[in-house]
Amino acid sequence: MEEELEKKEELEKNEESEKFEREEIFSKAVRAGKRTYFFDVKTTRRNDLYVTITESKKRFNRDGRFYYEKHKIFLYKEDFDKFSEGLSEVVNFIKSSKNEPVENEEIKKPDADETLVENYTNVEFEDLEEKKE
Repeated sequence: MEEELEKKEELEKNEESEKFEREEIFSKAVRAGKRTYFFDVKTTRRNDLYVTITESKKRFNRDGRFYYEKHKIFLYKEDFDKFSEGLSEVVNFIKSSKNEPVENEEIKKPDADETLVENYTNVEFEDLEEKKE
């Protein structure tokens, strides 16, 4: 009975290890001033690739100790083209602007069909806080 329990625990450890190895495909960290952006390529259980983009900022508690505040988005293959187009459009707009204040009426609002969300999936995120020892 004890031997069966040990085998089960060993099997669970191997599955966890395989899961981690399967998920992490590629990672790129980009330091930008006070922020660091992490671009991580991962795989789903069905071996579909996706990207997580994490913004990490160093923050300080009232007592002076620091922690990292993180914000994460998930970007799936089927959204790459639209995401890339949108990002390019806003980056080009900012690069070509003359650093003048923009009036609210000048801001381009999306068409009605762009505001519709199809196949919405509610995703719950794991706690991104660092564990305190």
